[in-house]
Amino acid sequence: MLKVHINPRSSRNQITGWRNGVLYIKLTAPPVEGAANKAAVEFLADQLGIKKSQITLVSGSTSRDKTFEVIGLSEEEIHHRLRG
Repeated sequence: MLKVHINPRSSRNQITGWRNGVLYIKLTAPPVEGAANKAAVEFLADQLGIKKSQITLVSGSTSRDKTFEVIGLSEEEIHHRLRG
């Protein structure tokens, strides 16, 4: 599981760092009608080098704090790819 805190409506998509095991990201997408959720999946898939279908939103669909399931990567591999 990957815990993420999202700041929508940013000037660009970017990872801003890790705090207490939570990945903080900024997204250009607005938080309406699932746009930020879709953008988060696309951004994370791109950053991790995996398919969008390997990432599933588990909880937090209407919150800035979300939990994603990432299929095919260990927690250590996720952290390594997102830090590098």
